[in-house]
Amino acid sequence: MKLHLFLDESGTSDLTNIDPNFPILALTGVLITDDAYTDLKTQINALKAKYFPGKQVVLHRRDMRKYERGFEIFFDDTVKRNFYNDLNRIFTEADYTLISSAIDKKKHIEQYGKLADDPYEIALTFIMERALFEADERGATNTHVYIESRGKREDRIITSRYNQILYRGSQIDAARFQRLFDTEASLRRKTDNEIGIEIADLCAYPIARYILNNSEPNQAFDVIKPKIRSNARGEVIGYGIKVFPR
Repeated sequence: MKLHLFLDESGTSDLTNIDPNFPILALTGVLITDDAYTDLKTQINALKAKYFPGKQVVLHRRDMRKYERGFEIFFDDTVKRNFYNDLNRIFTEADYTLISSAIDKKKHIEQYGKLADDPYEIALTFIMERALFEADERGATNTHVYIESRGKREDRIITSRYNQILYRGSQIDAARFQRLFDTEASLRRKTDNEIGIEIADLCAYPIARYILNNSEPNQAFDVIKPKIRSNARGEVIGYGIKVFPR
């Protein structure tokens, strides 16, 4: 079985200027089989053709919230409601698993000070570990990782971190990572129209909101919660969502 793991984040890895209203970096991964991904791409492309005929539109939550870059159609409430109903149906019916890691940057600095590692790198480690656990449970033999490109410097850093995990391991032996993950990860820009990255983007923000305040209404999270990796009791924290530090 071949798996794909698509990664995107909500928030930033900046440890210097921390937004008190959003003090976390939440990196989210969409883990999906090759066949399921082919089906998901077909459905999302059909959705785009229905609402944005003849246009190259990228599903990006920020643009969707602000009605920008093609999403001006959302000024029509009926169109907006119908679009989200169709999108939520796809999210509900598609076969994929979500894995997320959230780094509380304020606590991270308080605990580790100047020795604090880059939050994105830590989050990547946690996600790859849980993707490994999930792949083992499914009997998967190969996984390719797709990471949203964030700029030349950031891309070099995250590529280096990926290689460190692969060849040095974490709390898990490197050989296990090497047996599952490809030797290189693929970097994708938002404009590359990689459906898996777009889905990861749409899932990252509601998961981040849930981590920040799980008592507030969060309809988008309610839609995707059944897709988050969990234990037999349906618990997601520690299984499909790793929060650090605790």
